[in-house]
Amino acid sequence: MIEIIENIKKQFEAETEKVKSLSELEELRIKYLGRKGNISNAFSLISDVPAEQKPQFGKELNQLKQQAEAVYNKIEESFKTKSKSLMLDLTLPGRRSFTGSKHPLIQTAEEIKGIFSNLGFVIEDGPEIETDYYNFGALNFPENHPSRDMQDTLFISKDVVLRTHTSPVQIRVMEKQKPPIRMIAPGRVYRRDTPDASHSPFFHQIEGLVVSEGVTFADLKGVIESFAHIMFGKDINVRFRPSFFPFTEPSVEYDFSCVFCRGKGCKVCKGTGWVEISGAGMVHPNVFKSVGYDPKKYTGYAFGMGVDRIAMLKYNINDIRIFFENDVRFLNQF
Repeated sequence: MIEIIENIKKQFEAETEKVKSLSELEELRIKYLGRKGNISNAFSLISDVPAEQKPQFGKELNQLKQQAEAVYNKIEESFKTKSKSLMLDLTLPGRRSFTGSKHPLIQTAEEIKGIFSNLGFVIEDGPEIETDYYNFGALNFPENHPSRDMQDTLFISKDVVLRTHTSPVQIRVMEKQKPPIRMIAPGRVYRRDTPDASHSPFFHQIEGLVVSEGVTFADLKGVIESFAHIMFGKDINVRFRPSFFPFTEPSVEYDFSCVFCRGKGCKVCKGTGWVEISGAGMVHPNVFKSVGYDPKKYTGYAFGMGVDRIAMLKYNINDIRIFFENDVRFLNQF
């Protein structure tokens, strides 16, 4: 009867060497380890084994079953590992790695800075957390005056604010430097605005300042028109409208002819043919006095523009909030 176990063992070992797939391995398992398999059937022969041989027969038959199960598991694992490796086709080209790109607002700001640098402007920077003096006082905003309501300010404390514009940089530069000055101040600014398609409590601004002897309003118009033509093309027109700002006199708001309809009228420009950009004007004498400049000797102009507004016009985007959603599908277009 012991020979029966040896024969099953030899047959099992011989057939395992011929297995080429998981399906063939499953057939082998059923043949030897299934309920009606050869090893299972051998257990039914114990009743025919002489009494003195039953312990040895049972022991060897159990060992055979354990060995067969171990061999089966080992072959199964090797097939699974091999099938996983076969899923990787080494002849295929590698996947392209994801590469980031500059945010459209950064691209727009860099383009604006490049234009003004070519026009002879120096780039200056300043703190985003400002004192009331630099954000308002030195810029001719009288204390408790209604003109301060033009800026929806976020106060950190009574005399400390998140800057509402980058004009404080102009004051800081003029305090340290005598004319002539020809600078722009790009940066982030903050106002208490409810987010919608055209407003955000956080946005980007670039302000410019030119101070010297004999600076006129014509110089201001020339710089703004030059920027418009470089940024949006030669057929863009610029118009100036009277306005009021505490730090300039006279003050104007300037518009560009709509880049979408080219002045014909559309939804973007609300049928007017014009898109408002920002404000500008000749530096108020009181601002010069606050930094120790002689307003009888020096004149200058200042202007501002929103980077976000320029980017919306440049890329035909109708909602400012898209810039801050970090949607990769949107950012991958730039």
